[in-house]
Amino acid sequence: MTGGAALSRPEPARTGGSAAGAAGAAHVRVRGLTRVYPGAGGRPPLKALGPLDLDLAPGEFFSVVGPSGCGKSTLLDVLAGLSAASAGSVSFEGRAVTGQVPDGVGVVFQEDSSFPWLSVFDNAAFGLRRLKTPEAEVRARVAEALGLIGLSGFADAFPAQLSGGMRQRVCIARTLVMRPRLILLDEPFGALDQQTKLLMGDELLRLWRETGATILLITHSLDEAALLSDRIGVMSARPGRFIDLIETGWDRERDSRIAADPGFGAITARIWSQLREESLKAMRAAP
Repeated sequence: MTGGAALSRPEPARTGGSAAGAAGAAHVRVRGLTRVYPGAGGRPPLKALGPLDLDLAPGEFFSVVGPSGCGKSTLLDVLAGLSAASAGSVSFEGRAVTGQVPDGVGVVFQEDSSFPWLSVFDNAAFGLRRLKTPEAEVRARVAEALGLIGLSGFADAFPAQLSGGMRQRVCIARTLVMRPRLILLDEPFGALDQQTKLLMGDELLRLWRETGATILLITHSLDEAALLSDRIGVMSARPGRFIDLIETGWDRERDSRIAADPGFGAITARIWSQLREESLKAMRAAP
């Protein structure tokens, strides 16, 4: 698995455990992906991303880090079918991703997207009801999702009565009820304090294990990437390409206590050694 013309697969950052993506057929396959935005006001076109390649194995937890403006969110949008690739191909479960969110894919964004006028239960049920799912099934699937994220006791509450972390869990529940096989997360914990991020990371890892979904996480946090991931893709300054792929080697039954493991610091140091120069490039290139 490579990204960029000159990239060879790196050695694991540490030993012990095994990445979920070490074997098996690709769940997501990206080949030669490029995204170019047309210029405005006489400016030249902006090449935001690529070319890059990526394979994700079923059940893998993969995180993407990179300097601001490198195309991380653009990559997620293309994988989700929310934005079209300018060149190259993207497939999910062997089917091309073009023009709309594929069946089996769920997306969670950083912004709190809960509906303030709906209860926690009705927020989680929103997508199913739009699909005219039978109400008995809606109730069963929402109850299951709220149980998974620890909000069963708040089904009748409204978002204004919840903490920021709880509101984000509501958004995750609204995705989980659709039973996605691929979950795309665009900095879902970016607005939370550090302690809440760690606890939400533990919750996310538990959900990942229980659902068996493949997860791709976009994050600015080196600690978050090192804690949660089987593999981490480090992106260059714009146009974004993968310049390093790091296998963490963590056991699947991990949680935030691995932050005390000496290997944790080695992983974050390796990420930063790549990102520092790329971030400086991005700053110098900014208008």
